[in-house]
Amino acid sequence: MQAVILAAGKGVRMRPLTYDIPKPMVKVAGKNLLEHKLDQLPESIDEVIMVVGYLGDQIINYFGREYQGKKITYVRQEELSGTGKALWLARGQIKGKFISLMGDDIYLRQDLEKCLEYDWAVLAQKVAGPARGGRIVFRSDGHLQEIIEGEHNHEHEHLMNTGVFVMEPEIFNYELVKLPGKEEWGLPQTLVQAAQDFDVKIVIASFWLPVTDVNDLKKAEQILKSVKS
Repeated sequence: MQAVILAAGKGVRMRPLTYDIPKPMVKVAGKNLLEHKLDQLPESIDEVIMVVGYLGDQIINYFGREYQGKKITYVRQEELSGTGKALWLARGQIKGKFISLMGDDIYLRQDLEKCLEYDWAVLAQKVAGPARGGRIVFRSDGHLQEIIEGEHNHEHEHLMNTGVFVMEPEIFNYELVKLPGKEEWGLPQTLVQAAQDFDVKIVIASFWLPVTDVNDLKKAEQILKSVKS
């Protein structure tokens, strides 16, 4: 099975660290973010497709064509125009059901394995209070209904998108959704379209470390070191 890792972004919010290295190559707790991710991939994943862009040659030169027995294929995203466009660049390499992950967040293998039990799934994190990103709205039967981007402040617990999706190649039959006011096309919003035709299961994450800025990096360092100790 294949995993697609979206690792093309500039990491603007993590500057100055990302002036000279791509964000997914930033180190935390002794390994770069991509290594943390690759180490957590389920054994059923035998090929990784990395979509690289900003300073992408550093990623290619570091990992080469294989990592711990998993083949690595690279796709370049020259124009950074959203996660949807990034995935669509890899469509010619997709052979069947696959899992898509963000290049800069840290996930847990058990959660990824749980997602792969389904043909279509999204990994969600339970959050209470203020949150920024994609808030997941689900149907009464536990399947995806909508993902709402923005700032959220709910007193009650709600679910946020972690950027992990399991999809079938049929996702490429849908027209990419353009984000309002931006020259970007969103993968979560496009998946919502597919959810009108397919049951996209929501899987609750037991562990998720989003790494957006330097403060997140410091937090991740503390958490990962405490887990090891």
